[in-house]
Amino acid sequence: MAIIEAEELRKEFVVWRKVGRLRRQRQVVSAVDGVSLRVEQGETLGYLGPNGAGKSTTLKMFTGVLAPSSGRLRVCGLEPVSRRVQLTRQIGVVFGQRSQLWWDLPLRDSFALLRHVFRIPQAEHAARLAQCRELLGLDEFLDTPVRQLSLGQRMRGELTAALLHGPRVLFLDEPTIGLDVVSKQAVRAFLTQLRDQGEVTVVLTTHDLADIERLCRRLVIIDHGRVVHDGSLEALHARYGSRRRVVVDLDAPWEQVPGLSGAVVEAVEAEGHRVTFSLAEGVTAGHVITQLAGYAALRDISIVEPDIEEVIARLYAASDDARSVASG
Repeated sequence: MAIIEAEELRKEFVVWRKVGRLRRQRQVVSAVDGVSLRVEQGETLGYLGPNGAGKSTTLKMFTGVLAPSSGRLRVCGLEPVSRRVQLTRQIGVVFGQRSQLWWDLPLRDSFALLRHVFRIPQAEHAARLAQCRELLGLDEFLDTPVRQLSLGQRMRGELTAALLHGPRVLFLDEPTIGLDVVSKQAVRAFLTQLRDQGEVTVVLTTHDLADIERLCRRLVIIDHGRVVHDGSLEALHARYGSRRRVVVDLDAPWEQVPGLSGAVVEAVEAEGHRVTFSLAEGVTAGHVITQLAGYAALRDISIVEPDIEEVIARLYAASDDARSVASG
């Protein structure tokens, strides 16, 4: 059984817009418009979209905060709204605007209170806390009141709090936003280990695409409430024409090399002695370098991986164009 099963999931809101001076007009807005999704045990899923795309609304339905307008939804085999109490014991949630920690208590006491809230056996609680203390470096501020913690320290505390009861699913909304470099590295390393263990399903929403590249093997991208991509990062690059680039510094100005045709490189950008080759699909950097080495003296070589921000921007642009054609 899948951990998350959503079929034609929709959420509509009624808004009233001013019409003239005295009248208001009722309008139905679809925040989530027919999302179908299946997430298996142990997956780490990146759930992406621009502001207003419906990401947070979807997560609120997954966690039982909002009831769907229509469609079918099961999380851990439960209907989230009607079985919200039971579901709470099987999921962990870290939302930026919501805290599970007690503001005026030391972090250690918050963890102790959560053990009683979730009725966690003491040995089980101690084992999970010890693992989080080691991997997230909590010991230096365990006795500090939560209100005195830095943002990075508090986020590490929130992650621990969300995992102490042994959830099957962990929902993360922007877990690294605003964190310094050291805190980001600690959080990413922890989530990487959690992913590699495969015991907890993780659903991650973020605008920090470095998180997605390091943590998620599967991406679901939504735009205007609809899924526009569901697959790997590699599939996304292939679908929207993103290519690796080889940047070469030559001893002499660039001249065309026989064999580097459109079947090998899609584009060549030359600026003095520096030349950038965009590789065609299926072509390795080694092939291009071998061709170059036979015709020119190479001073330096670097390989630039595709930029995920560029390819996602192209995806959104294609989605906007498709909607314009449909509405026109």
